[in-house]
Amino acid sequence: MRQSIGALFSLSRDRWRMSPTRFCDRQRSARIAAVWWSWGTSRVAGTACGVLRERWGQTMVPQPAPTAGDTAWFVHDRFGLFIHWGLYALPARHEWVKQRERIRDEEYQPYFDHFEPDLYDPVAWARATKAAGMRYVVLTTKHHEGFCLWDSALTDYKAPNTPIGKDLLRPFVEAFRAEGLRVGFYHSLIDWHHPAFPVDGVHSQRDDEAFKAAHAGRDIARYREYLHGQVRELLTDYGPIDIIWFDFSYPDRTWGGKGRDDWGSEALLKLVRELQPGIIVNDRLDLPGSADILTPEQYQPRGWMERDGQPVVWEACQTLNGSWGYDRDNLDWKTPDLLVRLLIDSVAKGGNLLLNVGPNGRGEFEPRAAATLAAIGAWTRLHGRAIYGCTASDFTPPPDCRFTQHGNRLYLHLFAWPFRHVHLDGFAGRVAYAQLLSDASEIKLRENDPHQQAQNTAMREVAGTLTLELPIVRPDVLVPVIEIFLKD
Repeated sequence: MRQSIGALFSLSRDRWRMSPTRFCDRQRSARIAAVWWSWGTSRVAGTACGVLRERWGQTMVPQPAPTAGDTAWFVHDRFGLFIHWGLYALPARHEWVKQRERIRDEEYQPYFDHFEPDLYDPVAWARATKAAGMRYVVLTTKHHEGFCLWDSALTDYKAPNTPIGKDLLRPFVEAFRAEGLRVGFYHSLIDWHHPAFPVDGVHSQRDDEAFKAAHAGRDIARYREYLHGQVRELLTDYGPIDIIWFDFSYPDRTWGGKGRDDWGSEALLKLVRELQPGIIVNDRLDLPGSADILTPEQYQPRGWMERDGQPVVWEACQTLNGSWGYDRDNLDWKTPDLLVRLLIDSVAKGGNLLLNVGPNGRGEFEPRAAATLAAIGAWTRLHGRAIYGCTASDFTPPPDCRFTQHGNRLYLHLFAWPFRHVHLDGFAGRVAYAQLLSDASEIKLRENDPHQQAQNTAMREVAGTLTLELPIVRPDVLVPVIEIFLKD
């Protein structure tokens, strides 16, 4: 499902609001995020997060409540890479190819028999990720097809038993850590290959009546034990892991749908927290209120995401071309400037962006994906300080723009380049300086007399409006950004 980027979640223009920096500092004893104010005399009214802030008697917007996992680094880093990679890279027709085409296990077996990603270079992957401006990564350890990238002791359906003949996960973890990137594991709750996984309306052989009859007695308890055992392996054998990204629950989606009782979600979550106390857990275990982050998929929320009326930590996950796994003939590629706008839009609404790449069967990022990441990296190199450590602003941006903010630095992202002027209502007398972030060239500020009549080249402005004077020629970057220094 897709929808256009919604308008920035913002507050009314009728009051001047001073936006604080919202950044987190790890409290190791409780492992919760605490919000601090970076300037002025702001004070937190109550404990750490999830409460209203006050500044000079004004009420400020609330922040997410504390999370069990350590989300302090997460809300600072803002931008991550999602990687979907498995046997489905060989048919190259989407990661759900087995389910979509109702492929039986024996028909799927040739992909296992010929899986030989001889060009796999996790160091190159890690360097490309870092160069794109991403600060963390999440890799599919096992997708719904059931194939495992690591040397699991609980199955033979794993990479070491294919022609590549080795654990593909360990060098991945080592390479990304060496580049200073945080590492997360995606792990499918679903498994269309496991002999104990009950057939349901999502299963690849859901319409095979003979198969369903022959396997009607499958015991989910056996599969549940396998699921928990594999999670234990992943969170025990690979050092500190920053994110566990489960996917997905569907108790009411179709016949035989599965949820918390089938996965043993409460026990599974307890296991995860015991093995990796600071790990971030997503929202797909069918346990309301237990997740550290919400994960909207293939759409952009209209504003800061909430649960039960309270703002939460969240992350939009998006693809490059509509498919998560390598899909050779999919031409629905998003342009680099659109992807940068998705990143900006997420941060402007208090969220993160997890952008996906599907490596091919040789183990490489295809040229179009590599070029897209490089283009995004050229933008983040110049504009990273408008993303990292930033969050939503209380100020309302002009049309076709977004605001992000870090302390007294307000970043105006121009999705459309206007002719000569940008008008900021309510900003008169409140800005010390402004510049294009790409090259630090000055943007002149002008406050017009609201009583002046518009005549010839003289414009009339609304009282309290600050006008930014722009060059005629748009800067040659994917999205121009003006850095605005607010007065204390």
